[in-house]
This record gives sequence, C-alpha cells and structure tokens, in this order.
Amino acid sequence: MRGRIESIAAALARDGLILRGGFNFADGEEATPGLSGAKSVLLVGQAGAAPWPHFLRWRERQAQAIANPLDTWSREVIGAVAQDFGARAVSPSDKPYLPFQQWAMRAEGLKPSPLGILMHPLYGLWHAYRGALLFEDEISARPAEVAIHLCDACVEKPCLKSCPVEAYSTKGFAYQSCLGHVRGPNGEPCRTGGCLDRNACPYGTAYRYPAEVQAFHMAAFAAL
Repeated sequence: MRGRIESIAAALARDGLILRGGFNFADGEEATPGLSGAKSVLLVGQAGAAPWPHFLRWRERQAQAIANPLDTWSREVIGAVAQDFGARAVSPSDKPYLPFQQWAMRAEGLKPSPLGILMHPLYGLWHAYRGALLFEDEISARPAEVAIHLCDACVEKPCLKSCPVEAYSTKGFAYQSCLGHVRGPNGEPCRTGGCLDRNACPYGTAYRYPAEVQAFHMAAFAAL
C-alpha cells in the first residue's frame, strides 16, 4: 500500500493537491451513512494556494458558468484519481455529511483555532481539505502525533480582535453580523482581501492565500 500511497500523492500533485493523512476505520465505523463498507480513508487537500492556477485553467475551459466551481473542480480531480486507484471519492459537501473535521484531527493531530479552522503547525490557517479517498482495504498508516497547537502559545489572540463587528469571539461565530458587514458599505476590505481576523493570525504567513483567492472565497460565503 505504501507504493500506492506515493503514486496517489504524485497524481494529486499534478493539480496542486496533497494527501493530508489517513487511517483505518475502527470496527463498525463502516456502517456510518455514506461510508458503505469502507475500511480506510486518505484525506486530500491543499497547503496555501497551490491548486489555484490549476483551478483557473480548468475554469477557463468550461463552456458556461458553474455553480460552486471549486467544489466541482475538486470532485472532478479527486474523482479521477479515485478511479485510477480503485478508491471512492467523497466530498465535504456530500450528503449525508461525513465528519471531515473529525477525520482531519484524527489524521493529522490538529486542533481548532478560535476561528474554528484547524491550526496547522506549518500552514497556520492557510490550508483546506477538498475531499477524501475511501478504500475497501486497510492502509499502512502510522498513528498521527498530536501536533503543536500554536494557539496555546498565542497570548494576544489577534484573530479575535481584528474584525470590526467582532464576528468571532469566545462565544463562537456571529454569522449574521459577519454576513451583514461583508455585504454592507464598510465591508470592502473583507470582500477584496478576505477575513480580517484570519489574516491577523501570525502563523503560516508564507502560505497565506493571495487576495484574489480570499476574495473568491468571501464572495462564495456571502453570495456576492
């Protein structure tokens, strides 16, 4: 299986995607709705904005506007790799929803930041999970070590102090306040440069998404 994992990683790399760890399911987990007999999972995602140029080239080839284009591209790319390697591709937006964040914490030993995004010791908040590959056999996966949780050492917590409407706090995410601000007359910095709280985080800045990528995601979030 080790050679297969390396080959899968190489296939994903052609589109800027990376493997984000994996594990074997415990007895009984395969009965979870949506898993249907799967024995193991490999998570697929990104670090920084590496997939962006590949996504843009794909988008330029499409004959018409596509709803949720990044999801569609991710499904297409990961689905093709799944077909080549005898796996089944699943997506975070599939219904019934699969526990992608729990899988990610289990596979990489990560913990959530105050913004809810998992904090990575290298990438900071600038990473994502685009899908997963399910296998009907087990994989040779080493147990994930608990990663250093950078938020524990961050005293100032600028990620909770930079939003003008205090959308994030220790009480959670004020969705409507955020949405109203982004869509409103004072939301231009968020619309063009992304979430101010996320950008205030001092970690993983080498992987920070460019402004155009952040604007794309913000437009999708706010349905602009």
